Amino acid sequence: MTRLRQTPIIVGVGDVVNRSRKIEDAVEPLELMLQAINNALQDTALDNAAAAAVQSSIDSIDIVRSWTWPYRDLPGLVADRLHVKPRRKHYSEHGGNQPGFLFDEAARRISKGEGRVAVLTGGEALASLTACASAKRLPPPHWTPVDEEVNSVFSPTTRELKANLGAKHGIGNPIQVYPLYENGFRAYRRQSIEDNNVESARLYSQFATVADGNRFAWSYGTPVTNEDGIGAVSGKNRMICFPYPLLMNAFNTVNLAAACIVTSTDYARELGIPESKWIYALGGAGTRDNDEFWKRPAYWWSPAISRSLDAGIEASALQKEDIDLFDFYSCFPIVPKLACEHLGLPIVNSPKPITLLGGLTSFGGAGNNYSMHAITEMTRQLRSGKGKTGLVLANGGVATYQHVVCLSRSPRRDGLPYPENNPLPAAITDVQVPEVDEQAEGDATVETYTVEFARDGQPAQGFVVGRLKKTGHRFVANHADDQTLHELCSRQSEPIGRSGRVSRGADGRNVFTFAATMARL
Repeated sequence: MTRLRQTPIIVGVGDVVNRSRKIEDAVEPLELMLQAINNALQDTALDNAAAAAVQSSIDSIDIVRSWTWPYRDLPGLVADRLHVKPRRKHYSEHGGNQPGFLFDEAARRISKGEGRVAVLTGGEALASLTACASAKRLPPPHWTPVDEEVNSVFSPTTRELKANLGAKHGIGNPIQVYPLYENGFRAYRRQSIEDNNVESARLYSQFATVADGNRFAWSYGTPVTNEDGIGAVSGKNRMICFPYPLLMNAFNTVNLAAACIVTSTDYARELGIPESKWIYALGGAGTRDNDEFWKRPAYWWSPAISRSLDAGIEASALQKEDIDLFDFYSCFPIVPKLACEHLGLPIVNSPKPITLLGGLTSFGGAGNNYSMHAITEMTRQLRSGKGKTGLVLANGGVATYQHVVCLSRSPRRDGLPYPENNPLPAAITDVQVPEVDEQAEGDATVETYTVEFARDGQPAQGFVVGRLKKTGHRFVANHADDQTLHELCSRQSEPIGRSGRVSRGADGRNVFTFAATMARL
């Protein structure tokens, strides 16, 4: 017997922020998520008895994996505290794409009649955990005991690198890889280094203003940092990896949680949820680029971002012109820049919002869960009439994983059910990628690069992705000498496209120098 397809909608959203850094006020992620779910139940506008009926009908719980605390069975703990026994209890992989992916899949299950009420949630208490660590104290004893099989807490900025070409050269973390794209995108656009810095600072100052108007933003109620403060390197805004100073990096030490309740129009009517609370899920799509950044086609575009945007819009029966509100994931300026470039939107002073939250610097990193907050805020803004249709781009990894979802105040205009499948493959494999030489020797040019700085503000390590002139093969290298390191930090001359020489260093790493070429001229 064929099931009648249902129309998936959001009926409740909730957010929680705990700004206290006092250890006695530390609230673990589990409790923050439960508060967010309770807020989402209240957001349905039902009385207590009817809201309790919604809660008792929860048959699916999906949780975005938390960075803060290693739980043995977080979905099970949430279910127990809600006094429900869902058929589905899922704890996601790490990745900022997960809120979009989980939402898309939940809407698909609701559409197929495979569930009636789905709860999506995630939360972090990294600010509280950091406060405990700084005081050399454990979190309060009422926190759930850690899973003894997971004896470490995930770190968003110092992940242990896998044994590969990147790790051999000390590169692979987000703070190092996203700058490769910013520099590559700048050179592709023939933009000067100074103009690029001004653009990024202006973009993030506009984002900071957005966060200032969002009561759930971590920075809410604090002075807004202006363009000059974001763009100028200073003691409080030291360079992290060129060209990004601190205030262009995601700020992850926050205490935030969000939750979303998805059901069908039929069940919402049965429960008595007013249509003013309904926001329709239209469709979604997502895919990933190669996990190894040196095996990607270029550093001025992301096939996964471009294809996820196009496929997500098409799967929702929309044209890009139909979308009124965007929230582009923004751990670093390059992600919204790449999305804007692909969709033909201005990077600064966009006539349509490109963030509803304010970005991971001003709103707060929220771990993998940032885009759950984007979904909840998109829901509120669509309900309030600030637009009819919105798009959320959720990004994860090192510009690796992408997922797009589209929401609206109205059902799909083509009258068709929610798409049965993600239209994109799990990974992109049909793009041309240059051959990579793990050991490289010879004359070469810089394809892209970054420099990591020490806490004292001095350049510490250069990273070059280059091409051998003889073969066109790609390589990864570190700087070979101080002069090359300082030239990579230049704000006056563009390193990309410059000639140099790569060779094998004494420790087996590739090292790149500008000096060797100059000496032969």
